[in-house]
This record gives sequence, C-alpha cells and structure tokens, in this order.
Amino acid sequence: MTDTAHDTLVDLGRGTPAWFTLSGRLLPAGLLAQFLTAGLALFGETGDWTVHTALGSAIAVLILCLAGGALAIPWLRGFGWWAWLAALLYLVQVALAAGDASRFLAFHPANGALLLTVSLVLLTKIERRQAHVRKVAT
Repeated sequence: MTDTAHDTLVDLGRGTPAWFTLSGRLLPAGLLAQFLTAGLALFGETGDWTVHTALGSAIAVLILCLAGGALAIPWLRGFGWWAWLAALLYLVQVALAAGDASRFLAFHPANGALLLTVSLVLLTKIERRQAHVRKVAT
C-alpha cells in the first residue's frame, strides 16, 4: 500500500487548476519584487515603503490560493506541507515587519529568503505535476 498524503502526482487525469498553477508561478516573482522594492526603499532616493507594503499584501492572496487549494482540493493535498509552510513563514514575515524592535526586524530579510526558497520548491513541484499532466494527456 502506498501513501499518497504527500504525493503531488495523484489523479493526474484531473489536471491542476489554472489559478493554482498561476499562484505558484507568481509567488516567487512577487517575492523577488519584494526584495527589489525593499532595496529601492533602503538605498534609493525615495525611501518610500508603500510599494513594498502593497506588494506584500498582494502576496497574501497568492499564498491563500496555494494553501487553500492544497486543503480544499483532494488531488492537490500533496502540496499541503509546502503550501502551509509558505503560509506560516508569511505570517512570521508580517509579524516581524509589524514589530518596532530593530532586533526582530533584522530577521525580516532572512525569513524572506526562506519564504522565497519554499516558494521555489513549491513551484518546482507544481511544474513537475504539470509536466506529468501533459504526458498523461498525450
């Protein structure tokens, strides 16, 4: 008997919802943009954090799509561990940014790097599933 709880290749005939795949593809791009906007705010001439804050809020939608999809759709449950880890790291990221103490804020970029790494692993797993779905379809 095989355990399918963490298998991302379950029910390939059902495919992968486009919104789930799109969220997985946009999340690493959004996180890279977060690093860019933080750098521009820190080292640029404006010092404006509004774009960084707005983009961070938009990233929440992507993470909710991934975590919610892994929870609600049975054949996407194999993505649950990574999707929920991304959600947890995102919540930690928001908590670190909300604090005023500089010693905690110092962990914000490190946690962002962890979140980016998790998003890339998740994207790899989504693209792997997509490749198998295409193979089954032909």
